[in-house]
Amino acid sequence: MTDKASTGLRFGRIAAMLPVKDMARAHDFYAGTLGFSKTFENGDPVGFMILKRDGAELHLTLQPDHKAAPFNVAHMMVEDIDTLDAIIRGQGLRILKGLRDKDYGLRAFVFEDPDGNRIDVGEPLRR
Repeated sequence: MTDKASTGLRFGRIAAMLPVKDMARAHDFYAGTLGFSKTFENGDPVGFMILKRDGAELHLTLQPDHKAAPFNVAHMMVEDIDTLDAIIRGQGLRILKGLRDKDYGLRAFVFEDPDGNRIDVGEPLRR
């Protein structure tokens, strides 16, 4: 086996690609509700969009026949998870796993975005 660290192999950013049925609705949620900013869009109608906030980046792809996966499709680390939990609840979105302190060192919850994509959210526990 080759030692990859010595080969010069490097990775750049990796962003979650979320399929959405309705690009405008997805944009309204991620930009309007969660404060992401659109940095790129492509197509007419728009079929692909990049959104950023702080260190996070999301890629949205229009998939009109999208059926949500029965597992988490993205993991999002945040600061002030209690505020995000309140925002998600205020939007009436489905909470799959309620906000809890986990034995692996995170305060976490799982919710479904407006397209049913399961998003696992975590914040390191303060010790």
